[in-house]
Amino acid sequence: MTVSDPALPTGQRASIHPHSPNSPPQAGSPPGHGGASRGALLLGALGVVYGDIGTSPLYALQQCFSPDNPHSVAVSTVNVLGVLSLVFWALLSVISIKYLTFIMRADNDGAGGILALLALIPRGDTRSARAVVLLALFGTALLYGDGVITPAISVLSAVEGLGVATHAFDPAIVPITMAVILGLFMVQKRGTAGIGRVFGPITVVWFVAIAALGVPAIIAHPGVLAALDPRHAFAFFAAHGWHGTLVLGSVFLAVTGGEALYADMGHFGRWPIRTAWYGLVLPALVISYLGQGAALLDDPAALGNPFYALVPSWALYPTVAIATAATVVASQALISGIFSLTQQAVALGYFPRVSVVHTSATEAGQIYVPEINGLLMVSCLLCVAQFRSSTALAAAYGIAVTGTMTITTVLYAVVLARTWRWPWLRIAPLLIGFLALDLSFLAANVSKIAHGGWFPLTIGAAGFAIMTTWSWGRARLGAKVRASSLPLDLFLRDVEQTQPARVAGTAVFMAQNPDATPPALLHHIKHNKVLHERVVLLAVIHQDVPEVPPSERVEMQVLDAGFARVRVRYGFMQQPDVPAALAQCAEQGLRIDFRTVTYFVGRETLVIDDRSTLVRLRKRLFAFVSRNAPPATSYFQLPPSRVVELGMQIEL
Repeated sequence: MTVSDPALPTGQRASIHPHSPNSPPQAGSPPGHGGASRGALLLGALGVVYGDIGTSPLYALQQCFSPDNPHSVAVSTVNVLGVLSLVFWALLSVISIKYLTFIMRADNDGAGGILALLALIPRGDTRSARAVVLLALFGTALLYGDGVITPAISVLSAVEGLGVATHAFDPAIVPITMAVILGLFMVQKRGTAGIGRVFGPITVVWFVAIAALGVPAIIAHPGVLAALDPRHAFAFFAAHGWHGTLVLGSVFLAVTGGEALYADMGHFGRWPIRTAWYGLVLPALVISYLGQGAALLDDPAALGNPFYALVPSWALYPTVAIATAATVVASQALISGIFSLTQQAVALGYFPRVSVVHTSATEAGQIYVPEINGLLMVSCLLCVAQFRSSTALAAAYGIAVTGTMTITTVLYAVVLARTWRWPWLRIAPLLIGFLALDLSFLAANVSKIAHGGWFPLTIGAAGFAIMTTWSWGRARLGAKVRASSLPLDLFLRDVEQTQPARVAGTAVFMAQNPDATPPALLHHIKHNKVLHERVVLLAVIHQDVPEVPPSERVEMQVLDAGFARVRVRYGFMQQPDVPAALAQCAEQGLRIDFRTVTYFVGRETLVIDDRSTLVRLRKRLFAFVSRNAPPATSYFQLPPSRVVELGMQIEL
């Protein structure tokens, strides 16, 4: 048994000391990047952080005026200036103010994201504490829905540029999109190290290109610059009323990558992300949107695809190629983010074990999760086959992201109140302001549920059901195991009295509770009536911090009767490696010959007996997921040839 075994609850968690927003840490190189140059961090941030929001110009403005969108508006000077003003001020208020200025200050030892934010909040058994956890899990589940639809809409909108040149390409758009997506997921097992080196340059070329395409149109129609005046946004709402609010559902597509800024903070730090935004990304996006607006004012027929309306005929195919490459980068960044999110959820005890493959010998964050990759691939292909156009996908896109952004705002307020002890009079203006933004976008996107928004919500609901059931089942199973555990001091006393036969070698028993006797050890001595000459009780403890440094990883204590107790600590962004941790014990005097080591782990057979239909179904779901989760052997990187599994039945 292990603390990190998804069949059992997490063990002891260390207290954390989050950075106070009143004295934030220096945001140069984040942990793990050491002496990485600022230029390299800037380039990396451009390639990973801004891929999603950077490809929004391919479809965001189009959806505001597309006749296929029931909530669009007609092309007119007032409407174009109003929508452009909404896009511009959405970028400033959501990205520049909410995320870059405030939310990114809530880092967990440099890491960001909704689960890192949850880890900052003190744990408790109160109803409000449980509600906060459920809220965070729901926001996390919604990100899985976003992870399915983002690659689909990004790649499809780029490939649709072929149809601008000639309609002869129309029948091939969906097959080409599916081929690109299939290839993207198939190469995931090779790791992102190789493609990662070109992420930044491709994104730089993309932002320079979209700005270069927008400048001539703005010069031809400089009046479009008036859209920077927020009065045009207010005039738009005054003219359209409730329908104008529904248009916000399409305007929101321009800021859908906001959550990625926060989630990827741990990879690069605040400085590169903020510098890249203000130095290149924001100016390029504004120029592109203004250029598209100018194209619409010049020729309303450009509403078919205002982005490609900016492209000269001779540059169409190169632009499609660059756009496709940029959308692949955006998709890759999101896929990698889902892998990391899953790893964090497993470590924090909210997701079943998965197979985590490290694809780089030097970068711990580069991982590949086969199970999640396969599910995302199938879901993305089904998404493209179902919706078949970026316009149809845009009708489904946004509801999951707005939900996650709203939940992030609420969790941020909880961190301010409970962790940083801000007074509510100071929190209230921020909370009201951010919720006004989030709830406006959320209300505008609710209308999309009937038009395809059910798709990402269904994926999110399935993920939420699995995570909450897993956490609930682990808690119940852990309580059963603890109730039947024997205190370790009593067991050691019995060993000294009975003197069981000892054999050569070292036995390592994974311990849920380092102060109790592992059930696997009790079963072993009960049935085999023998002990190894050296017995190590090893507990893996996940802490609510991203990474635990090697110097603090292992704590060893020598006990009586040839026993030793080892506690191994990992952060929620780290993968346990039990053999490596045992090797580190040599520094504290415990030298192990790994040629004679046997690892003992428990495998539970869950017996379900409950009259309540709903509870029984939930238990069956937990048992099904538990049976199909990868074994502890792979999760803890144990050598399979040296593992002995001891089965036991537990009534859930």
